[in-house]
Amino acid sequence: MIATITIGKSFAHCIGYCLEDKRALTDEKKKELTGQDGLRHKNRAEVLAYNQCYGDKKELAAQFMDVRKLSRRVEKPVLHASLRLAPGEVLSRGQWLSIAEEMAKELGVAKNQYIVIQHHDTKEQHIHLVANRVSFDGKAASTSNNFYKMDKLCRRLEKEYHLTQVLSPKQFLPKDQQQLPRYDKRKEKMRQDLVHCLKQATSLNSFFGNMQQLGYTVIKGRGISFIDDKKVKVKGSELGFSLNKIETYLQTKQARNFKGEGLIDLQKNHTAQERRQTARFNRMPEHLVPGVANATESDINKVVTQITEAVGGIVAELFNPSYPSPEDIANAEAMKEFYRHQNKKKKKRGYRP
Repeated sequence: MIATITIGKSFAHCIGYCLEDKRALTDEKKKELTGQDGLRHKNRAEVLAYNQCYGDKKELAAQFMDVRKLSRRVEKPVLHASLRLAPGEVLSRGQWLSIAEEMAKELGVAKNQYIVIQHHDTKEQHIHLVANRVSFDGKAASTSNNFYKMDKLCRRLEKEYHLTQVLSPKQFLPKDQQQLPRYDKRKEKMRQDLVHCLKQATSLNSFFGNMQQLGYTVIKGRGISFIDDKKVKVKGSELGFSLNKIETYLQTKQARNFKGEGLIDLQKNHTAQERRQTARFNRMPEHLVPGVANATESDINKVVTQITEAVGGIVAELFNPSYPSPEDIANAEAMKEFYRHQNKKKKKRGYRP
């Protein structure tokens, strides 16, 4: 059993959705769909119960609004909850009425206005409860822990009516059970597709392109998320691949490709270039390098010493500090005294910049 619960502002909109047929379908289309699946697409809504109210859509909305005026603080007085069975499971009208009463008690609206509607246009049986959060004494039903209340109710009803048991969300489980891993076919397939695209990708953009080709929408922000063809959004961290992990993997992959292929090519080219230079130098005639063939070791040392002394002199000259002369110092003191005298005059005259 799967439950949903929301709160809103408009009674007319919510009641109209529950009582009316789908507006996008024409009468001909409804007949066609009924012939295909055998479901009731025309007059799909069946009211199972009225509580403290009666009438059609307009009358119900007006009655709900009259009571809603007893509490002007409530901005969202509409409470809309639904319960859906697993495919193939069936409950009788009386069982649905009992379940609706228990749901109203659990949500704190048992004494308020509410209606219970069953839809017959889907293969899975389900009911809707539309309630006024504001009671006749002007107090509003609390929305605190509504999701937890509905989850607790579903687990209890599944055991009572022998229905398919569904796992509760992790946040509603004890801390020791929250750490237990769960197997999800949808997430497992998404993870396998992600790994396949990562192996083929050479960059982050190519990885995004590979995922989009498989029908996924990729959302990249501070993290990364994926949306499949069923509009189910899953974070990369839930699949074991955060954005940082994906980027690190692709960077490592690029580095390995460079070391494995590019670096070897560079080494080969560099070695071949050195061979060519050595061979070219060995083929040079002696008259192109005068003095080298007949030079002794002492001659070479003398040339190196001269070059060293020349370079040392240039470096010493570059780093040689220079000091101002006495005349430069006297002129600077005179200018300083002149500006000091001018500032005193401005202060006496009350000069303001």
